Amino acid sequence: MSWLIKSSIGRKFVQSISGLFLILFLLFHMSMNLVLLFNYETYDFLANEILGANWWAIVGTGVIAAGFVIHIIWGIILTIQNRKARGKERYESSSKTKTTWSSQNMFVLGLFLLLFLIAHLFQFWYQMQFKELFMIEGARHDSAQLVAEVFSNIWVVIFYELAFIALWFHLMHGFWSALHSAGVNNGVWMKRLKVLGNVISTIICLGFFIVPIAIYLGYSNLLG
Repeated sequence: MSWLIKSSIGRKFVQSISGLFLILFLLFHMSMNLVLLFNYETYDFLANEILGANWWAIVGTGVIAAGFVIHIIWGIILTIQNRKARGKERYESSSKTKTTWSSQNMFVLGLFLLLFLIAHLFQFWYQMQFKELFMIEGARHDSAQLVAEVFSNIWVVIFYELAFIALWFHLMHGFWSALHSAGVNNGVWMKRLKVLGNVISTIICLGFFIVPIAIYLGYSNLLG
């Protein structure tokens, strides 16, 4: 199993598997966020009763956190490794296929998303599950109201929307690249998977994108 850590192929494989796992998490998170547009009470039930400081939610949080840590660390390692091996050329290609902007800037996009993740965790996870778990005063149990308060600030909304755009670019390249690194590299299927990856990435990011705007404009209250 040491090849997963020591070899370039092993590192890429770990990076791809962690990335695909996080995409599944993003699909779940996006779906849960959309509940806010229809009913605050249902969202509160999901966030507090199902995903509060319960043992299964804590275990799940630990697994997701491990996925993020692995993805971030391996991403940094692979970026350093690639730059050392290729010098000024970030991406080496033996074909005539042009590299996309997102593929050339995955590391920068990743750093911005890491900054966003830290802010996001402090604004929500720390205020809810973390404070409840460690019995810190001020733990929030009105999750929907907390989300509404956070997205009442236009600058926060703009920051989140920029992060979702960055996430879209990151996923557009990352989805099919992860499948390729995991061994799915048939020429015919790769083209189809690229299209599928683009569709899934767009659905995820659109789902995230509309929630802050809808809440800021008060649209969710009309449906709730």
